[in-house]
Amino acid sequence: MVRGNNFNSYQKQSSQTAVYDSVDLVIYPALGLFSEAGEVAGKVKKVLRDKGGNFLPEDKLEIADELGDVLWYIAAMCNDLNINMEDVAQNNLNKLNSRMARNVIKGSGDYR
Repeated sequence: MVRGNNFNSYQKQSSQTAVYDSVDLVIYPALGLFSEAGEVAGKVKKVLRDKGGNFLPEDKLEIADELGDVLWYIAAMCNDLNINMEDVAQNNLNKLNSRMARNVIKGSGDYR
């Protein structure tokens, strides 16, 4: 269980399980993030292909497990870059809320 129940607690606790060389800072978790995100996408693809998009409880559990791995790699990258996960989450909400208020939530471009 995540003590403190927030991203900062998760980030701190997950860092205790990081076992990669300092020369691989940032690049190791970046590659892991890409890999795990691909595993999430692969599981979703198979549900679409094999089950007509019907996500069964066991599919959801498997996807949730992979999403946990994605979260770990995000936390590792934040640690390596001295970025606070709580700030990342809040900044993202601020951006999305601003886009919603300006009626530009749809569309493309980072700076809309």
